[in-house]
Amino acid sequence: MLYLSTRGHPDRKRFCEILLEGLAPDGGLYLPEAYPQVDAATLARWRAVLADQGYAALAFEVLSLYIDDIPAADLKAICARTYTAEVFGSAAIVPLTKLEDGFSLEALSNGPTLAFKDMAMQLLGNLFEYELGRRGAELNILGATSGDTGSAAEYAMRGKQGVRVFMLSPHGRMSPFQQAQMFSLMDANIHNIAVEGVFDDCQDIVKAVSNDLDFKRQYKIGTVNSINWARLLAQVVYYFAGYFYATRSNDQKVSFAVPSGNFGNVCAGHVARQMGLPIGRLIVATNENDVLDEFFRTGTYRVRGSADTYETSSPSMDISKASNFERFVFDLLGRDAARTKELFDDGLRQQGRFDLGADPLFAQAASRYGFVSGKSTHADRLATIQDIFERFGVMIDTHTADGVKVARERRQPGETVVVLETALPIKFAETIREALGRDPERPAKFEGIEALPKRVQVMRADVAAVKRYIGDHCHA
Repeated sequence: MLYLSTRGHPDRKRFCEILLEGLAPDGGLYLPEAYPQVDAATLARWRAVLADQGYAALAFEVLSLYIDDIPAADLKAICARTYTAEVFGSAAIVPLTKLEDGFSLEALSNGPTLAFKDMAMQLLGNLFEYELGRRGAELNILGATSGDTGSAAEYAMRGKQGVRVFMLSPHGRMSPFQQAQMFSLMDANIHNIAVEGVFDDCQDIVKAVSNDLDFKRQYKIGTVNSINWARLLAQVVYYFAGYFYATRSNDQKVSFAVPSGNFGNVCAGHVARQMGLPIGRLIVATNENDVLDEFFRTGTYRVRGSADTYETSSPSMDISKASNFERFVFDLLGRDAARTKELFDDGLRQQGRFDLGADPLFAQAASRYGFVSGKSTHADRLATIQDIFERFGVMIDTHTADGVKVARERRQPGETVVVLETALPIKFAETIREALGRDPERPAKFEGIEALPKRVQVMRADVAAVKRYIGDHCHA
């Protein structure tokens, strides 16, 4: 299996190379040269694997189609070590909660940091440690978070040999619980940088550093954001698991509703659908920062600046520049790398937008690739949280509420829909109290976390300043 850049760089690389590299040298994102195809016999076998051997065995089956430079026995052991009931709270790993006929929640947030990012980050930590150990190398991970990626990465990488983490977050824009999860970690290999700006500023810095190839090589910079293909690949697995849990046979279709800001979570669903998983539609749910909804409605992709990025009660989606979106557009354009580069490198940088609305290919976003979208607001979140709790006794977080609200609006008669649950309510307690008049349950291990001492460096949104900080601390 070889991987190519969405922007046409001539090199083709294997999985372990791009695992440690992140962005391609031309600033593009890596994708496989072709998606492996899954036929009916394979789906039947994988359904039996999940039922008989569990989620870790299914993960090995999916990952092994994309990873051929790690021995099968080693990859199987990594999956088995990652996806355990002890880490994820149940043998099912991603159990389904049925709300009503044909409408369910897939629980992705029972990992160490109570967010769906753990599903990929726990695997990524073990893959990094394995490959670095095999090479006798070290890696300085640079990442950006709007709330959940940071803590998931740090909990997955803390104490890992040969790995240091430099995590950028928007200063004051995460919930108190999210900030406490990250900033209370005192491990020597964890470095938190609070950037005076919004998430997109953090993400721009990560990309700028990654595009400085000399600096990247000198300081051995890698990424854990979903621009790293390994992150996205790990997420493909739970679409297969959710499909098998939601159906009794492989001749049924299931649609997935996905709260989305950076397009990584739903892009994994796109990959699963391209492989042959019988996904009917991919329902993209945004909050007030509706860049993705605007695109799927009109064909216009228009990023917004910091001043026009709203601070909302679903803060992990307060994103106006979806870094994973390029992967889908590359496929939508028939894998035309030159045109993808023109849109994302030239068009966005110079004009801050591009418009595919008049392109005949745009209609394929819905007709061929199954994408539809919708938007949710703070009032919608409150009403949805209240309704789901009152009718079903299930408490959901604000981002999952966005997914439920849009799924209800877009659901067609007879359509089976699985909403991806993205975080536990405790991470957004203030809004839960506003909606329900009560506090969400707090796992015992997180009691009093907001009062713990914190270690964080506040810094202006400046690429050079972040580079200096990495240089000063990369051997700590």
